Amino acid sequence: MPTFTGDEALSYDQRIGKLVPGYELLHHTTAAQLGVMLEQNATILIVGAGTGKEVIELAQYNPTWHFIVQDVSADMLAIADQHFTNLGLSDRVTIHHGPLLQGQYQADVALCLLVMHFVKDDGSKMKLFEQICANLGTAGALFLADLTLPETSFEREAQLNYCQKHLGLSEVGVTTMRSNFINEFYPIDTARLDELAKYAGFDSPISYFKALGFSAFILNKRDCSA
Repeated sequence: MPTFTGDEALSYDQRIGKLVPGYELLHHTTAAQLGVMLEQNATILIVGAGTGKEVIELAQYNPTWHFIVQDVSADMLAIADQHFTNLGLSDRVTIHHGPLLQGQYQADVALCLLVMHFVKDDGSKMKLFEQICANLGTAGALFLADLTLPETSFEREAQLNYCQKHLGLSEVGVTTMRSNFINEFYPIDTARLDELAKYAGFDSPISYFKALGFSAFILNKRDCSA
């Protein structure tokens, strides 16, 4: 899994919008749902928080929400921390560098947006799902967005075509993405996602967003008392 250090961390915010069709809409759609489902003083765990985009956006929805931002990249979290300081959000944010520990937090909701496809399905995806589930309260939910396996023979080409023609991805960027699809990303299909989710302690995923290779789901934590 990449750690996005140095220049990769510094340029991340400029690059990501060229790589993910519907990037802003994904975040707006996620935020809109959280805005109506969460109570005052809710705690939101953001897994793979990167430079803090989710916090910056969600902090506007409710001034009482608190955030736990986790990432394995110290460089990305340093950028996020500076954003939080500049925007006066630091007192609402707990920064967690490194893997989550079992039951370390009891968040109301977790977000894992555009992270899981970097994680190999060799037990590592399962472990991350279990870590997230263990850090949610009994009625918690996970909002997951990820690159998924293509459902048609032309979906990847359509994705690259859109990124180049409409999002400004360069020819070099297209070549890099082609390589990443094979060598750097580990997407799964919805059947495998359902399997992993249930094993980790979630109900079946509920779809809420899809755009050219990227899909988003809500996974409610299973009620073990039922």
